[in-house]
Amino acid sequence: MGEILARITVRREQLKLSEQALSKDAGLSKDGIRNWRRRFEAGDESAGANITSIAKVAAALGVSELWLLYGEPEPEPHHTISIAGSVGAGAHVPVFDAYGKGGDGPQVEAPPGLPTTGIVAVEVEGDSMEPVYSAGDLLFYSRPAADSVPSEAIGRRCVCECERGLGWVKQVKLGSEPGLFNLISLNPGAENQHDVKLKWAAPVRLHWPADLARRA
Repeated sequence: MGEILARITVRREQLKLSEQALSKDAGLSKDGIRNWRRRFEAGDESAGANITSIAKVAAALGVSELWLLYGEPEPEPHHTISIAGSVGAGAHVPVFDAYGKGGDGPQVEAPPGLPTTGIVAVEVEGDSMEPVYSAGDLLFYSRPAADSVPSEAIGRRCVCECERGLGWVKQVKLGSEPGLFNLISLNPGAENQHDVKLKWAAPVRLHWPADLARRA
């Protein structure tokens, strides 16, 4: 019981909870935790606690019962990234406007090593980007804070939106004059577009094949 009480103290202090506040949150008597400690210090190894009350304390502390009982490591949380929409051969991406507004739509578990802040994904539809990207693949990108085509987007595969509100995944190259861009298709048999005005473009940071994606 001594180790359980020690873990309770560590977690309680992290949460800035008093013993009385924790006892109340766990549905115990006002002095429930304090009485456990006093009884243990007096030589009662169980301190009067039972598995039901310990489970309630674990829930109030936001930890697992296994951690509280045995100190087993807490599982790593699964971080998720929002899927902003779909892209294909001229596919419109209706939720681009929702970028960064909060994760209300579909989510995917974040690939290992990829930051989750400021990152969203789009899902590939159809076979218009074969053999580079296949249907169901996810493309992760960071969109600029303001609508723009940053210099690092030039020459790279990008998720982008044209002035007509269409979403594309293309290689972005400079057009014939400032403000215009050539969009090179990833499929050699598809049509390229020249001198297109873009609202924004964001380089693809990671391509995640469909069979690796885990929807949350």
